[in-house]
Amino acid sequence: MVMRVFVAGGSGVLGRRLVPQLVARGHRVTATTTSTAKLGFVEQLGADGVVMDGLDPMSVGEAVAAARPDVIVHQMTGISMAHAGKPDLKHFDRWSLPTIRLRTEGTDHLLAAAKATDVPHFVAQGYANWNGIREGGWVKTEEDPLDLHEKTPAHPAMAALRHVEDAVTSAGGAVMRYGAFYGPGATDDQVVLVRKRQFPLVGNGTGYASWIHLDDAASATVLAVEQKARGVFNIVDDDPAPAAEWLPHLAACAGAKRPVRIPPWLARLLAGQVVVTMMTEGRGFSNAKAKRELGWEPRYPSWRQGFKEGLA
Repeated sequence: MVMRVFVAGGSGVLGRRLVPQLVARGHRVTATTTSTAKLGFVEQLGADGVVMDGLDPMSVGEAVAAARPDVIVHQMTGISMAHAGKPDLKHFDRWSLPTIRLRTEGTDHLLAAAKATDVPHFVAQGYANWNGIREGGWVKTEEDPLDLHEKTPAHPAMAALRHVEDAVTSAGGAVMRYGAFYGPGATDDQVVLVRKRQFPLVGNGTGYASWIHLDDAASATVLAVEQKARGVFNIVDDDPAPAAEWLPHLAACAGAKRPVRIPPWLARLLAGQVVVTMMTEGRGFSNAKAKRELGWEPRYPSWRQGFKEGLA
């Protein structure tokens, strides 16, 4: 069935991989950007471009009403250098503020516009990388709660993720908990740090992460759109792994020396508690539900293969 798909954040790092996949499946796509300078780029992807401010309810309402979509896909974040500046995990709350607002206010504006114009389905971006509850096993399912990291700089961002899940599932939509993105434009900053040996391994590197290639994240989202999926899905590859495995492999693929190892107390001073938690206590995620219910299979079942191909 051909659908009219409204992709909020269509010029972002995932949106630019998602829009062409939707177009290739025959769907009519309207994709938003915050800049008139990017309209031409969005149209090159095959979409109808529209400038929209995700934090302005009038802007959102007008854009959605004009597009008359069958489904809204919320991919708005503010983590690019242009919106948030250089990544600053020590001050996670300040650095992630643009994304926090888009995941709270922006989500509410899009849901209100969907309700006002009778849009029947909604798909939103969530997150599943290192942020599973830190008790029990190292790999979590959708039944396990996310860790809110209370009393840390990560808490506002984690609370915003909770808001997305609560609001979207209450409206009968789907939340795609994407793992850490890699692929074109997604890990450039990290690779630069790795090559400069400025991305150290903390402690024993026992904290788990889950990764996902951008194209695999996009393909899972297309399935959720077409199947009118509901609920929460972990969109990660088959290979959750500790930092002690993925970080040295990333360095090797990037042609860099092995990462230096620093003790947690020093990492806490230099980079903050959030980084220490990620690399020593983080939890990975299982993709079994997405495979079972969406019929999804990642093209890159492991970051081991994906890192190697992407940095070859």
